[in-house]
Amino acid sequence: MEPRVRAVCNLMISSVRENAGLHDYDGDIQDLSPDGVRSGLAALPSPAAPADHDEAHLAAFEEMLRASFGELEEHRTNPLVHLDNMDLSVYDREYAPAKEREAARRRHLASWPDAVDMALQSLDRVSRPTAAGLVEAVVGLASGLDESDPTEAAALAAHRRLVTHIENAAAEGEPDPAIGEGGLTRLLSSGEAIDVDLARLTAQADDERDRLTADLQEACALIRPGAPVSEVVASLLADHPDAGGVVDEARQQVEEAVSFTHERNLVPGLDGECLVGPTPPARRWAFAMMSWAGPYEPDAPSWYHITPPEPTWPARQQEEWLEAFNRTTLPAITVHEVAPGHFAHGRVMRRLVSDVRKAMMSSSMIEGWAHYTEELCVEEGFRADDPRFRAGVAIEALVRVTRLAVSIGVHTSEMTIDEASRRFEQDAYLQGPAARSEANRATFDPTYGRYTWGKLEILKLREKARAAWGPDFSLPRFHKELLDLGAPPLGLMASGLGL
Repeated sequence: MEPRVRAVCNLMISSVRENAGLHDYDGDIQDLSPDGVRSGLAALPSPAAPADHDEAHLAAFEEMLRASFGELEEHRTNPLVHLDNMDLSVYDREYAPAKEREAARRRHLASWPDAVDMALQSLDRVSRPTAAGLVEAVVGLASGLDESDPTEAAALAAHRRLVTHIENAAAEGEPDPAIGEGGLTRLLSSGEAIDVDLARLTAQADDERDRLTADLQEACALIRPGAPVSEVVASLLADHPDAGGVVDEARQQVEEAVSFTHERNLVPGLDGECLVGPTPPARRWAFAMMSWAGPYEPDAPSWYHITPPEPTWPARQQEEWLEAFNRTTLPAITVHEVAPGHFAHGRVMRRLVSDVRKAMMSSSMIEGWAHYTEELCVEEGFRADDPRFRAGVAIEALVRVTRLAVSIGVHTSEMTIDEASRRFEQDAYLQGPAARSEANRATFDPTYGRYTWGKLEILKLREKARAAWGPDFSLPRFHKELLDLGAPPLGLMASGLGL
């Protein structure tokens, strides 16, 4: 790997180990102390005009790192950066013999005291809402560790220091989590090689919300003619499998989604195995996620992880959690996570040869693609005889577009967390704790509007390709040429296709 690419990877260790499968980083932690971050940034070259698409892709990631670490100093404000640095979940993947992965996991655990020291040096500007939104995730990081094991006991002692620090920030930190209009604009623009206008993006989000609301109304009218949309949605959310049946239903849907993707040739060359199982303990704050076989790994099954509720939770809390796996939205989630979404995308990533394309993945493009495929399946007739699928896609999309509006509102200080929660209740049909959780996520994941933003940019690009290619346009061609770029910054997709 050329030094310029390696310098970027060294500033994204958890990401490239997890998503790209660069396991030469196994057991390593990134130096996220103030001095370590400065040293990593100093290793990046001075900005220069890129010679080709891959150089432009690489330059965007260099600029994103300068913005996030050098200007916004996220290692000082956002515990999630340090949480990712310590996360052990990657070693659950079957990319190497179990003995080798366990040795790497133990090396990683042995570094937790150093990682916590770095975190405590850096995390001096954590806001109250940001810390409060991450306390449970930080606590969950140590799930399953054994106090009787000396290595794990030392890791647990360090972990307790980190938990205390985050809890103190949740009680005593500054009240405003906003990174500011300029900060959010810079963060979005730098990594995506695109000039972002937040006012225009807000207007796009409002237009998309209105379109999706109308689509949901039409679908609900087919399900229960004449009933209020809110009543129909409530009844749909209440129809879900029990805790023991969630994984089984998701497994059946994987077969259905993969078969449909093959039938329509939506992602040419789809291969590999996707298994379904419970989420690793440290990540059970998430409802569902894809853990794919990375581009640099030997081939192995990818995992579609589902998180059933904990049996120790109160009955009402279990019921609220299970509503996320209702029979209306779970098929849309499966399409998003598996095929033609993340799993299918990951299989294409394995066929790439460029280190830049294999290692540097725009999260806006990755999530935008998976979100785009949900509506693509509606267009192509997936479950065309059941309006619940169309309704489920609209419900999921309303959550994503509300994230975009809320991220802009919170980080420009035009929206409080309470107002953000109400926005999720009003526009996305979330209730109580679920709405509050989504609002809190904006504080530590300021770019979580990337799902809708990426989808809208892909749809715009598709129409541009349709006009430019004329009779030579087809969905298989468009999808193949786009995914052959890997997961490029949004602003480079068109030039990568020669448009």
